[in-house]
Amino acid sequence: MLHRKANKLTVELCQNAIFNAIRTGVSAMRTAFMASLIFAAASAHADVSLVGTLKEKALLSVNGGPAKTFPVGASLPDGSKLVAVTSGEATIEEHGKRYTIRLGEYAAAPAAGGNSMVLSPDPLGHYNVQGEINGVPVQMLLDTGASFVSIPAALARKMGIDYRGKGRRGMSSTANGTTEVWLVKLDRLKIGELEFANVDATVSEAPLPVILLGNSVLKRVDMKTEAGKLTLSKRF
Repeated sequence: MLHRKANKLTVELCQNAIFNAIRTGVSAMRTAFMASLIFAAASAHADVSLVGTLKEKALLSVNGGPAKTFPVGASLPDGSKLVAVTSGEATIEEHGKRYTIRLGEYAAAPAAGGNSMVLSPDPLGHYNVQGEINGVPVQMLLDTGASFVSIPAALARKMGIDYRGKGRRGMSSTANGTTEVWLVKLDRLKIGELEFANVDATVSEAPLPVILLGNSVLKRVDMKTEAGKLTLSKRF
């Protein structure tokens, strides 16, 4: 009889131990899951647009929401930091890298994965993106109607592009008529974290207020529009 009670007590102790182990494991899994959610939320990128500037403060719209005032040194919802404000410009630091946005501009945010980025439209519905051409920081306007990346001659000269000496002369049809251009090859073009090599471009001496990001780059990406935002995913 005593032997049977001892066995029963042993079974109950084992069951309690197993139950406590399971409960502890579930609790640990729940904690890890919540931590992962918190980490994901903290690391999510935001779309940031500059609405206005004040002394040491910037009026920013984050993820298309109402504009809010952030002082220099403040953290934004995606974990980035406002580090400087000048007249019409704001500088943001993210993961040790800094970028500057100007009034009316939208900062492009990387999408999930290193081969995608998300653009938000400006108030006129245009998609502007900051990038680099041959290492020189530039702003570009996405234009699906342009066959090539189109660069004003003044900017091309600042980039060290010898378009007259090394380019191929041609003619281009625009909304304002036919204009003379020079076809050149760009060593490197970068938009956000997307980088492209050997990009065909044209240089025009006709008045052109901005660099047009045309199909010589856009043919290398997949484009998807959702809720007004444009996702670019690099194909090659």
